[in-house]
Amino acid sequence: MRAGLVRLGAAVMLLAAAVLAAAAQPAKPADGAKATTTSTAIFAGGCFWCLEADFDKLPGVVATESGYTGGKTPNPDYHQVSAGGTGHTEAVRVTYDPATLGYQQLVEYFWRHIDPTVKDRQFCDVGSQYRSAIYWRSEAERKIAEASRDALLTSGKVKQVYTEIAAASAFYPAEGYHQDYYQKNPIRYAYYRRGCGRDARVHEIWDGK
Repeated sequence: MRAGLVRLGAAVMLLAAAVLAAAAQPAKPADGAKATTTSTAIFAGGCFWCLEADFDKLPGVVATESGYTGGKTPNPDYHQVSAGGTGHTEAVRVTYDPATLGYQQLVEYFWRHIDPTVKDRQFCDVGSQYRSAIYWRSEAERKIAEASRDALLTSGKVKQVYTEIAAASAFYPAEGYHQDYYQKNPIRYAYYRRGCGRDARVHEIWDGK
């Protein structure tokens, strides 16, 4: 009897050890699923509602987030940024799957959804808080952004590019009501975008020449 209990106790201990070892292993994706690693990129192109809506249409983009960056004022709010003086831009942080979408593709897509020929404004929004910008996060990204800008100028498509290319700094998410604004308020958003002339100007630059 005692020998049997000892054997039973040993078996229980071995089973417990196996369970603990299994729990310590990293979770594996289900059959047919792929483990994904995402990257982020930050762009400014005037009204962040519009830029967020544009990037959400691009295959390979996982998520977008409106926010403020490029300035020195910590934890700014919308009223501070929109009034000017903080140094921040309205920007969008793009989360994407690099296995599907490359950084260069993001940059090329960005150019074709902004007006790079104007300084400290985008469409109907005027001020440095609405300047266009590419905020790189590595030397590789900087080189891609600068080469893309240079190629754009060489192409003759535009005569000048005022888009800022600068190192990424702290990104402060905008207030909740700004996130996915185009989905939450489709009528107001459509009225604003049309009234601001964004799509008409983009078409003029990229499709009308």
